[in-house]
Amino acid sequence: MPTTILYAEGLYDDDAEERRILGPDAAIVMRRTKALAELPDADCAAADGLMIFRHRVGPADLARFPRLRAIVRMGVGYDVIDRAAAAARGILVCNVPDYGTTEVADHAMAMALTLRRGLLLHHDARRGPAAGWSAIDDPLVRRSTGQTFALLGLGRIAIAVALRARAFGFRVIFHDPYQPSGTELALGIDRADSLDALLAVADILSIHAPLTPQTRGMLDRRALSLLPRGAVVLNTARGPILDLDALADLLESGHLAGAGLDVLPTEPPDPAALPRLLAAYRAAAPWTQGRLIITPHSAYHSPQAWADVRTKSAETMRAALMTNRPQNVIPPDSA
Repeated sequence: MPTTILYAEGLYDDDAEERRILGPDAAIVMRRTKALAELPDADCAAADGLMIFRHRVGPADLARFPRLRAIVRMGVGYDVIDRAAAAARGILVCNVPDYGTTEVADHAMAMALTLRRGLLLHHDARRGPAAGWSAIDDPLVRRSTGQTFALLGLGRIAIAVALRARAFGFRVIFHDPYQPSGTELALGIDRADSLDALLAVADILSIHAPLTPQTRGMLDRRALSLLPRGAVVLNTARGPILDLDALADLLESGHLAGAGLDVLPTEPPDPAALPRLLAAYRAAAPWTQGRLIITPHSAYHSPQAWADVRTKSAETMRAALMTNRPQNVIPPDSA
């Protein structure tokens, strides 16, 4: 029987690239579903490999796949997969860590510079017939040199951000207990031994940690209150790491000067249960104007990145199922 690869979300209009990479020994099944529960039983029964982008994979889903040997998450984060349940079945879990790195790093830097140069403040102030013509004196606007750009996590994307921030003259510091000693020396940046120490010096805090039981809710009210007055918070990682209610309170009070969010705890947000921060943003509350940037988990996106994830996902699945050299394997107990 051919090796059957099931694409559950119908991300692309054809399967030409997948056939080129996976070859004639693979049967490629393309479906367009909103959740794995919508897949026909026959598709699940035949699948040796499962490709997912946004779908969640839990124990009940896995029970429908008797032949499944590998899951490839078509992206970097893998918190949507119950890795312990997959490991109990002997199913490999892989991701695609080397796509979208430049896009997300550029996005984080773009938000940082947009906020710290006051671009939105000045842009919004030019609207209307009574607009003045003068610079706005605001704690949000600061020179990059002399500021500390703090990174929570130091994976591939965060390293790319660190190099960009250094080029703009920021002092760069990170906290990541999983990085070996000396990483900071190789990059020419500083290291904080604890989260609290990182937060205490962060003029800009950029979040680059994966979502794990340890990082979920890590940046709560206590943690955010440690940031210096006038700090900026950026999140291009995962929404549940950051407490949006605490962020809203600290922005409204003026303790924080601005925030840029590409990710939210619930995506897309539920219009019937909007967090206070999002409700204020949509209502153009004065304390959000020019100070809050929200993008729809789009930091990864460019035409080039969208092509990369397609190619690299197929290559990862091929390595997992058709060679004895699987790549990008995520262990069940990884951070």
